[in-house]
Amino acid sequence: MSKKEYSFLLYHSAHFLKMAISFDRRKRLARPDGVGKKTGDCGDTVEIFLAVSNNRIRQARFEIDGCQNTNATANAVCHLVEGKSIESAWQITPEMVAAFLETLPENHFHCAELATGALYMALTDCHRTRQEPWKKLYR
Repeated sequence: MSKKEYSFLLYHSAHFLKMAISFDRRKRLARPDGVGKKTGDCGDTVEIFLAVSNNRIRQARFEIDGCQNTNATANAVCHLVEGKSIESAWQITPEMVAAFLETLPENHFHCAELATGALYMALTDCHRTRQEPWKKLYR
């Protein structure tokens, strides 16, 4: 297929397309239990917000400054962790995100690494918030 014949809609899977163009999880949470922000070498930034109840991730939301691939991977990470325990969320890997999306271009795998890196930072922040809950008031 030549570059002229490339069709974004025909090339990508339904999962990728849904995650790339969906904006329902793209918003900040008021007083999140965990926040993680990471900027990649490419200049894209992902920020993940987690709301936790009874050691389960009730809500996961994100903000990005980046491309459609970054939007897709951040959205996929949030989709994959919602409803999971915090311990289970640590098991999410960039490879799992790429597999869920099915058609993440190989040269954009770093977007999956960026989104999972922001998730790990948010999970670490959840742990800190549990130890010092008063800090949540100052977010």
